[in-house]
This record gives sequence, structure tokens and C-alpha cells, in this order.
Amino acid sequence: MIKQLSATKDADAIFALSQFAFQYTLSAEAFEHKKQEAERHIIWGWMSDDELAAKVHLIPLSCYINGKPFAMGGVSSVATWPEYRRQGLVRKLLHHALTYMRQNGQTLSFLHPFSYAFYRRYGWEHAFSQKQYSLPVTSLKRKWDVTGCVRRIDWDIHLLHDIYTEYAKRFNGTLIRDAKWWEERVLQENWHKAVAYSANGTAEGYILYKATDKKLIIHEMVYNTLNARMLLLQFVGNHDSMVETVEMIVPENDNLALLLDEPSFEQKLSPYFMARIIDVSAFLKQYPFQQGRQVSIVLHIDDEFLPENDGVYQLRQTGSETNVTRLQSDAKSQKAIYCNVQYLTSMMLGFKRPNELYDAGLIHGEQDAVKQLNILIPGRQTFFPDFF
Repeated sequence: MIKQLSATKDADAIFALSQFAFQYTLSAEAFEHKKQEAERHIIWGWMSDDELAAKVHLIPLSCYINGKPFAMGGVSSVATWPEYRRQGLVRKLLHHALTYMRQNGQTLSFLHPFSYAFYRRYGWEHAFSQKQYSLPVTSLKRKWDVTGCVRRIDWDIHLLHDIYTEYAKRFNGTLIRDAKWWEERVLQENWHKAVAYSANGTAEGYILYKATDKKLIIHEMVYNTLNARMLLLQFVGNHDSMVETVEMIVPENDNLALLLDEPSFEQKLSPYFMARIIDVSAFLKQYPFQQGRQVSIVLHIDDEFLPENDGVYQLRQTGSETNVTRLQSDAKSQKAIYCNVQYLTSMMLGFKRPNELYDAGLIHGEQDAVKQLNILIPGRQTFFPDFF
């Protein structure tokens, strides 16, 4: 049976399973920190004779999609003791979690998978990649055409949050952070912090970083103007007496190589988080489509794990209004697109464009409808700089 657990009262059982499944050991201090973090989690366990057999954590969060906030459920710490594995317990827990999210207005869910194939069975799809740079610090030693300055700071969450929020709205899926998330997840490692200011004193970017073993590791570089970005790159280059290499994680569409005299450096692209639309009808009605078109498209959606999403959805746009209607009939339409919930998620978040999925044979239907959907969905990069 499924039971909601307490991050305080059931902490020993919860984190004993986590430590075993994910192969780490918590010190007494780290254990207390984990308990504090888990206070925001909703935790369900599958109980067998009052003993915890399997569990899933749900973190109520929000993210930006085309600049608009969406309620999102973060799934994490999914684990089962080995004697209970391959009995369908995780499947039941995930279905329970998705049903809860759907009932509570969370139209999206994200997770970091141990196996992409495993979670694709339940409707999640690869939606975020992580692009990692490793480059010589000397690459950044050049004449940057900048105004303003960079100043190190001690602790100012409000300042960092304001800069971050403006930046986050430029991407899809990026978290809406609160003060607790900043304290517990972003700044917990006591990164060095520096802020880029324009010539008139406006804070336009920041960097979180540390220098160790001849490397400068950038945890986060956020900027809202090109000038701020170049100020921060110049600041990093000024560490050339201390470090040899710079490492950073950037959005998939980052174009740093265009700004450097020597664009040859290590760039690695890796799959990162997965995403899933939980309530197709509610999500489409909330979604901010590209405006100003005369479009009518029919989407035939298949969702094996949440069959309540199965159905036919009509998108009809006239000027600034986009009406989403769930049709009763499943009759074929000339301007129809057929896809499962995974590829719908991929398209709507902007990870892959409709024409890309169509050309790969992953969605089907009338090519003209695919072109129209391509126009309706704003082109915006997915980016997820956090972890849970």
C-alpha cells in the first residue's frame, strides 16, 4: 500500500534507502541538511508489513515556459530495496504521483533519470541537455570592448535573484527559485560570488565560481546584456595567474566560440533532465503560443500511462486568441498531427521543433499542419541549470 511519509518522523527509513540506492553516506550534519531540504517534498512510500519497500519524492516547483510561470512537479529520489524490485512498485508510485500532480494543477513534471528508456515507459522524454566547456584561461585574455565593472560580493540573495529571474525568462523550463532554494541548493557550497555592473551602476550579471587544482570551475554565469557577459569573461580571464583551465555549464545554444579568437576548445553535450506533460488539455490552454496567426490544427495525442490524456485537441488561433478544444470525435482530419505525449512535450518546451521530429519519423500527419505548428510554437531554448 502507498503511504505518505514524514521527512521528519520517517527520516531514518527514507534516507537509509536513499543512501543504499544511490550509494552515498551521510554524515550527521549532512543528514540534518537532507531532512531540512526534504521538508518541502511530498514523499510517498510503498509499505510492506509497515516496512518501507520503495519510495518517490515530489518537489512542488515552478518554471518558465515562454516567459510564463507553470506549476511543475519535480520527481526525485525514486528508489526500491532490492528484494522488492521488479514487482511494479515504482510504476504504482509514479502513477500515484502523476495523479496527485494532475489534481493539484501541476501540468508539467521534470526528473533526472538513471535510465532514459525506463522513464520513457511512463511518458517522460529527454528535454534538457547539458553543454559543458573546458577551455584554456588564456582564451579569455583578449581585449574586451566593455564598460562598467565586476565586483565580488559576500551574500545578497535578492540581488542575485533579480538578475537570475530576468535571465531565466529567456529559456524554457528554467526554475523559478525562492529564497529557500537559493540557500539550500544554489549557494550551499559557498561559491565565490561576483556581480557585473554597467557604467551607470545597474547589476546586469553575476558569476558563482571556485578555483581549485589550477581550474576555475564556474557553477553559474548569468547575464542579461552582452556587455555583462563580456565583463564576466574578462573577470574570469584575470585569474590567469592562478588557473590554467576554465570549466562551465552553458545553454545548448550558447555561442561563446564566436566571441573568442581561438574557438577550438572542448565542448561536450550530454543528455540531462527529462520532462512530461501531465495534463495535456490544461497545459495547452495555459501555453503562450506565438500570436497573430490564422491557424487551425488538430492534435491526436496518445498517452499510454495516463490514458485520460488520450484524445483529439484542436488549436484554433485568430489574431491574439488561441482556443484549445478537446474534440469528442476521433475522426481523421486533413490538418492533423499524430504523436505521443513524449514528443508533444519535446515540441512544446522547444527542445525539438515539430519539423525535426517529423523529419525523423517520430510524429506523423499532414506536413502543412506540422509547418503551422512550427509557426505557433515560439522558438526558445530549454535550459535547466539546477539539479534535484
